[in-house]
Amino acid sequence: MKNYIRILAVVTITLFTSCSKDFLERPPESAIIPEDYLKEESQLAAYSIEMYGLLPTHGNWSFGTFGIDTNTDNQASMSYNNMYVPGQYRVPQTGGDWNFDNIYRINYFLETVVPRYENNEITGSESGIEHYIGEMYFFRAFEYFNKLRSIGDTPIVETTLPDDKETLTAASTRDPRSEVARFIISDLDKAIELMMASSPDGGKNRLNKACAQLLKSRVALYEGTWLKYFSNTAFVPNGPGWPGAEKDYNQGYTFQAGSIDAEIDWLLGESMDAAKQVADQYSLTTNNGVLQQSDADGTNPYFNMFSDTNMSGYDEVLLWRDYDRGLGITHNVPVYAQLGNNGVGLTKGMVDSFLMANGLPIYAAGSGYAGDDYIADVRENRDGRLWLFLKQPGQVNIIYESSEGDHGTPIEPVPDITNSSVEQGYSTGYTIRKGLNYDQAQTGNGQGSTGAIVFRATEAYLNYMEACYERNGALDGSATQYWREIRDRAQVNNDFQATIAATDMQEEAKGDWGAYSAGQLIEPTLYNIRRERRDELMAEGLRMMDLKRWRAMDQLVQTPYHIEGFKLWGPMQDWYADGQLTYGTSSSNVSAPSRSDYLRPYEKTGNELVYDGYRWMMAHYLSPIAIQHFLITTENNDVEGSPIYQNPGWPTTANEGATF
Repeated sequence: MKNYIRILAVVTITLFTSCSKDFLERPPESAIIPEDYLKEESQLAAYSIEMYGLLPTHGNWSFGTFGIDTNTDNQASMSYNNMYVPGQYRVPQTGGDWNFDNIYRINYFLETVVPRYENNEITGSESGIEHYIGEMYFFRAFEYFNKLRSIGDTPIVETTLPDDKETLTAASTRDPRSEVARFIISDLDKAIELMMASSPDGGKNRLNKACAQLLKSRVALYEGTWLKYFSNTAFVPNGPGWPGAEKDYNQGYTFQAGSIDAEIDWLLGESMDAAKQVADQYSLTTNNGVLQQSDADGTNPYFNMFSDTNMSGYDEVLLWRDYDRGLGITHNVPVYAQLGNNGVGLTKGMVDSFLMANGLPIYAAGSGYAGDDYIADVRENRDGRLWLFLKQPGQVNIIYESSEGDHGTPIEPVPDITNSSVEQGYSTGYTIRKGLNYDQAQTGNGQGSTGAIVFRATEAYLNYMEACYERNGALDGSATQYWREIRDRAQVNNDFQATIAATDMQEEAKGDWGAYSAGQLIEPTLYNIRRERRDELMAEGLRMMDLKRWRAMDQLVQTPYHIEGFKLWGPMQDWYADGQLTYGTSSSNVSAPSRSDYLRPYEKTGNELVYDGYRWMMAHYLSPIAIQHFLITTENNDVEGSPIYQNPGWPTTANEGATF
């Protein structure tokens, strides 16, 4: 059933945002009488399919899943995000992330199906029934992890609730984030126990046990490092100023492990155990070092893995989303990848983070760095991942010609940095090649059918390395092995100790927010573990998650950060016609050379709110809760009487910015 992962759920059941009997009491709509539904294996499978819409898809972002990291230090779009403008990111009146639609739907399934399964009331194979129940535990964990990342402390709701305001209000109490993390891990443990090693049809378009293990390692690493770096702040339970302490229901809270340090140790251990289960089972796809530019060059499996139409043959791909033009399920990533990535560019900081092939940072003595006067120089003798995935003018984008597809760009042009159109313009001058497919048939506008990776095993290698070092202060044999395998595949000298010895944290801090935690530079070994993660997972949607759990933006509170792209004001300015580049006016199309030799996409006219750089507010590590949710869980609009409490630094008045 290759369309398992294609189907997107549209869920309309709303919890905690109204007390409508129409929505709160009724089971999900179905052409089948509800009492007779969810009693057959095939019905469980169909119900679970609808939840696959929670997973990332090429249709949800401007450059598909490759654009999720926009608005970080890795990637920049044509416009900046108000998150980096103090006072402009504000508390909403309605909406926000306090929404439990999907959790309601999942809970309905679990509270209906699990008792029936235990009573032998469901027909079908036992392994299949267990697998689909496991999938729903996975999806509840996935959805709760989204909430943990966005709002932190979250109500844990395991059942559907009656249409009763008092009951719904009582259910709005926020559980401390450490309890939410344990609940997520518990659900994932159930998923791991129930799910098959391979999906029921043997393919990779439906979840399997390894996906749950990988997500468990991600969740445990996230919360373990969050608690570590936010310890003794209002962002962790029992920290000074923790708003949860103001509610009676949180009085006397203690971590299940006994202390925050013990909780961190437990979480990091869970991450290591889960990651190792995946890393030891799945091998890395081969990188033969070929950047194909003609049919005669041969293909590179590592390159093709990110843009193939069938990703089932790649061992490290655990789950991928299939698209099919014949079924009308398509996207436009292949067209975007042919030109400027729909206005999403790599930053100078991202590009500079890649090592030389000899394992040295670009600034180190003897590195052999050729400079950045030209994009060709930037790629020379670099980490094989940058060499493969950083586009360069003159390179071939279409090798296999076809009568289909009329939106291709056969030869990579000079970056059109003066074009304000997201479809034609280049935001930073540096453009990624991940996601590019050489087949012209893929370049029909909106007609792409290349796959989208959802989970790949390499993350487990990286999760283990980081969790091991964060927990033990040293790398064990497995972590060392994983690191060397990743660097061997990247065609970088695998002597990471030589890299560590050559690392200058003051240099790294210039372009990498991950060089910091809590406003302080970290030490070189941990930094290089983070660097490896940044470079391997470039444009795969995990950067903001990492930056937040590392508490890596504190330094921006006092020191603005300037997003930069390629070196415009040097030899590359000659790529552009006389008069094409304008600066110094309110209608400029590029940043002035007096500001930097490097293109600053948000500093062209002086009218940009981030003209003087990105700034940060501590409150922005979590999202604000909309005022609507306070009002419907209290009497007489008494916000303070609500069982809900606002996140640190956010006011309980709509349309106001953070206070710190």
